[in-house]
Amino acid sequence: MTKQRFSNVWDAIEDTPQQAASMTARSELMRALQSWIEAEGLNQATAAGLFGVTQPRVSDLVRGRINLFSLDTLMDMAAAAGLSPKISIKMHRPAKRQATEVVHA
Repeated sequence: MTKQRFSNVWDAIEDTPQQAASMTARSELMRALQSWIEAEGLNQATAAGLFGVTQPRVSDLVRGRINLFSLDTLMDMAAAAGLSPKISIKMHRPAKRQATEVVHA
């Protein structure tokens, strides 16, 4: 049996690297927002007012219902909270493609 290692849980459970990247970013933003709400001592209604959303929406955030949030929405909420979310890009060298010869008959 071969053991596989993944850099995070999303790489292990998502179907594509694109989905894993999106879920990683969304989960990091959600955790930051949850921590911010707690650190500021805000109740959900107050946080909702600051974010421009409803209290049930903040409840979904606090409960970690990640599938209910887009990356755009979480970025907007973080900006409204005064956080400075940043996107970091790591370049990976793609495997070299072998040239294929096209023969026209």
